[in-house]
Amino acid sequence: MKPSAEFDEILSNFDPDVQQLAKSVRKLIFDVLPQTVEVPWVQQKVIGYGTGPKKMTEHFCWIQPNKTYVNLGFNYGAELPNADKLLEGTGKLFRHVKIKSASDVKNPGVRKLLEVACKHRVPAPRL
Repeated sequence: MKPSAEFDEILSNFDPDVQQLAKSVRKLIFDVLPQTVEVPWVQQKVIGYGTGPKKMTEHFCWIQPNKTYVNLGFNYGAELPNADKLLEGTGKLFRHVKIKSASDVKNPGVRKLLEVACKHRVPAPRL
């Protein structure tokens, strides 16, 4: 799936390395769940992903580009298994993984988190 104009707009003000990381994370999300619904929030510079468009009931993760890395956030991250100790954060529910390099995207633990997250507390994808 080709990124939307809004996705590209969010990335446009970031360094090319960060843009590439965000695109790689996006590709991984769609590899894990091809029916993923993407919802870019241009004002907040965040792109949400879920089984439908509703942020809190249907989304399982998000991408947030930063100056030198990309946060891959998980809506119910505090409830996900964290055997690889990749998840960071202290909030009641949200957790994130800092993606700083291409090797971080390829980390099997990141893929495993996405595989669990896309089924945890979200409805099945709409077909």
